[in-house]
Amino acid sequence: GILSIEQLISRVGVIGVTLMALLSGFGAVNCPYTYMSYFLRNVTDADILALERRLLQTMDMIVSKKKRIAVAHRTMFQRGEEHNKPTGFWRMIKSVTTSVPGGENLSLIQQEVDALEELSRQLFLETADLHATKERIEYSKTFQGKYFNFLGYFFSIYCVWKIFMATINIVFDRVGKTDPVTRGIEITVNYLGIQFDVKFWSQHISFILVGIIIVTSIRGLLITLTKFFYAISSSKSSNVIVLLLAQIMGMYFVSSVLLIRMSMPLEYRTIITEVLGEL
Repeated sequence: GILSIEQLISRVGVIGVTLMALLSGFGAVNCPYTYMSYFLRNVTDADILALERRLLQTMDMIVSKKKRIAVAHRTMFQRGEEHNKPTGFWRMIKSVTTSVPGGENLSLIQQEVDALEELSRQLFLETADLHATKERIEYSKTFQGKYFNFLGYFFSIYCVWKIFMATINIVFDRVGKTDPVTRGIEITVNYLGIQFDVKFWSQHISFILVGIIIVTSIRGLLITLTKFFYAISSSKSSNVIVLLLAQIMGMYFVSSVLLIRMSMPLEYRTIITEVLGEL
């Protein structure tokens, strides 16, 4: 019937799987780019010092030009030009041609100040980016950084393999009978010719891998939704947004259970399928 668990979960799963696909696509690109040292550009202290020097020079030029504008306004005020402004047509002509004593145009200097302030903002952002990249380089040399770098390569290969196998399954309309961990261990054992309890260890490794995927994906979803919440929430809309995020979280969890079955051994996959229905 339309109120059965299978029907409800199938409809919830459509939205949840779509959301998971979007977040997974973003994570598949962003995570290796963030943690793998291969994508780090080489930044030296000399590069940072040179950019900071340019930023300081730009700030000095801004201060100098603003000082000239302030001095010009003070001189005009002392001469009474601020109190005896002409009116009408002559006032418009005066505002266009106002200049600093010595022939410098105040409006032109202000335009130069605006351009230099925009340049200083760009230089500041670039300097902050170089400092962040330098910190990432230093972090990548630590034990934890090397560990994340290894995980980046491992899960990148795992992601490419899953995409390849999912494409094969869709094209040939087949359902995989063996989870990736068990299959990988079987290939390794047969290739190396060693004695190894495939069933016992594949079960534990599969559950560990599934646990890592679930924890990291849920954590990534919460971080992303938190940023989204801070960006659009207000005192009036916060309750509605929290309710919406709770609904998204529930759909995401149901979809995780649906999709994670393919990473589990067959007997446990069958148990979940019996609970959820033939989806």
